[in-house]
Amino acid sequence: MIAALNPSVPRVTARLHPNEVDQKRIEKALQARKRYRYVIPQVQPAERGYRIISPCCSRNVDPTGGVVDVARIEFVEASGYWFLYRKNHDEGLWMLHGEFSSLSRLLETLNEDPQRVFWQ
Repeated sequence: MIAALNPSVPRVTARLHPNEVDQKRIEKALQARKRYRYVIPQVQPAERGYRIISPCCSRNVDPTGGVVDVARIEFVEASGYWFLYRKNHDEGLWMLHGEFSSLSRLLETLNEDPQRVFWQ
């Protein structure tokens, strides 16, 4: 029976995270980033969200140019907000950078990165 016709059947309106649709949105959006456009970052599924990694072209984080963490994106279902984390590479910890009401706004911040906290 269709959920709309039977209130006892729960309706699923939110997509669980990670999911392929939002992962593709993130991958596509990263093509418009301002920094390190000559490398191809990867978007990987992570708990409640996504992890972005990329070769370290600047060699600021990894002198050998290896793959480093760029950002972590998490959707918090209870609040409906997206959380953006940056990596403190010296301590190996994820640090909350900001909360966003939409994935689009979060991706704008990640792509612009004027203070170079993500694309180091």
